[in-house]
Amino acid sequence: MKYQNSQLLNNDPFLRDLLLFTAIARCSSFVSAGAELGISPAHVSKRIATLEQSLNCKLFNRTTRRVTITREGEAMLVWAKQIVENVHGMLETSHGDRVEPRGLLRISTSQRLGRFHVAPILGLLRKRYPGLEVWIELMDRRTDLIGEQFDIDIRVGEVTEQHLIAHKIASSQRILCAAPSYVAERGHPASLADLAQHECLLLRDRDSSFGLWRLEGPAGMETVKVTGPMASNNSDIVREWAHEGLGIIMASTWDVAPSFAQGKLMRLLPAWHQVADISAVTTVRASQSEKIKVCLEFLTEQLTAGAYALEGITD
Repeated sequence: MKYQNSQLLNNDPFLRDLLLFTAIARCSSFVSAGAELGISPAHVSKRIATLEQSLNCKLFNRTTRRVTITREGEAMLVWAKQIVENVHGMLETSHGDRVEPRGLLRISTSQRLGRFHVAPILGLLRKRYPGLEVWIELMDRRTDLIGEQFDIDIRVGEVTEQHLIAHKIASSQRILCAAPSYVAERGHPASLADLAQHECLLLRDRDSSFGLWRLEGPAGMETVKVTGPMASNNSDIVREWAHEGLGIIMASTWDVAPSFAQGKLMRLLPAWHQVADISAVTTVRASQSEKIKVCLEFLTEQLTAGAYALEGITD
């Protein structure tokens, strides 16, 4: 992130040094951090020496080839990031809608949702707000927002962490489906319990329990343990197996909508579904940032009605 025009640089020298400290930790380089902030390497070394003296600890181990942060430096880095981000948050809040959102947005989400929906929407966001910088990371696991320093984690399904805030950005549900060829060979399951007698294709994803399908139906919430000879952590693979008639899958409606339109899949047990809304998860502090508010509003708008909106299905 570039801070050359930030008001931080015009304020207290200690704040400037903390900003420099965080930049070096991120770049693992005195030279790169100095170039980013417009500071000569000699001045970078001088300012870090001053900061180390103020904090009474050594922040970096430095050789001719590499720069590594010390254990004491890692502890100080947590505080430094919080202080820098709090000051920027205060400035954003004070300016409100009077300035264009700018700065780095670090976002994580799952593979398919990220590739086909979130990533192209973030491209549109960047065109609208050129002062923003975007980093998106696609993962098959849930993100530790604080530990991994992400601003937003976009998830499917329930958010259980009480210390985080879930901003609902789109409604969705997971349904049961299979290829017509599978149904022709094995028949329709008559009840949720019947799934235990069928071949189920299992997806080990970041947002649901593996092998336990919890669905809501006429009698309320029920759980069934399912098994099958094939499993993957990639939804594309599992969906293709379903296309080939190898078993039943539970998938989000937006994920299988094209398959329904092409006649490759059909719905089973239509009275049953699993709520799987899309949420943008943030920390309490991050939720107050103007740039994050803008991003959440844009994602909500685009995922529901834009060019990359999540599709539904018709029974």
